[in-house]
Amino acid sequence: MVRRKLALNIRKTHRYLGLFIGVQFLLWTISGLYFSWTDIDEIHGDQFKKEAVLLSSFANLESPSKLQPTVPLKSLELKDIAGEPFYWVNEEILLHARTGAFKKEITENEATKIAEKNMRDGLLVENIRRIENVDEHHEYRGRPLPAFVISYKSTNDIKAYVSITDGKFQTLRHRDWRFFDFLWMTHTMDYEGRDNFNTVILRAFSLLGLLTVLSGFLLWYISSPTVRRLVKSKRN
Repeated sequence: MVRRKLALNIRKTHRYLGLFIGVQFLLWTISGLYFSWTDIDEIHGDQFKKEAVLLSSFANLESPSKLQPTVPLKSLELKDIAGEPFYWVNEEILLHARTGAFKKEITENEATKIAEKNMRDGLLVENIRRIENVDEHHEYRGRPLPAFVISYKSTNDIKAYVSITDGKFQTLRHRDWRFFDFLWMTHTMDYEGRDNFNTVILRAFSLLGLLTVLSGFLLWYISSPTVRRLVKSKRN
């Protein structure tokens, strides 16, 4: 009688645990299958980018210390912005490498040319717009703002992002990436930033999942006729 009551209690616990976490287990399985069957390079959108971006060469450049002697030089990067050379000084100042003119930000036309240099030939621009801020769920989250987003005419809903401050081609997003991102969110259970594997909810469901599996093993052990026969034979 005690064994039967215990088995009923374990069975009930196992059943309700399974119902509670079953949906999340299904999402883990679906997302895991999707990740294992997809090419991560295609998810990154490499098929929409040029295989090799041609590097520009410039002549007759002035030294940044000569152009702006009052600016202490901590870091320096030479950039090609729509065919013009610019120094990116100290990760905050955009300076024309010949004239020394400060550039506050790039234009829509320059952003389009920067994207064109990085994107595959044949893609047609549908529109371009400026974004000043994004939320934690946005596909451009965690990257420099403001930025221009260039949308292309495509069934894949392709968008390229270019930083307005320094003219850097940041990234591109497309339909399959967004689907991957959604499944990644359900896999990590980080419904804010996507990449935190230490959330309370993930830890809780992991422990509940372990408890569900252990209760299943325990239920099998106490209700198995084979186990009962073995125990009985040992006693005899």
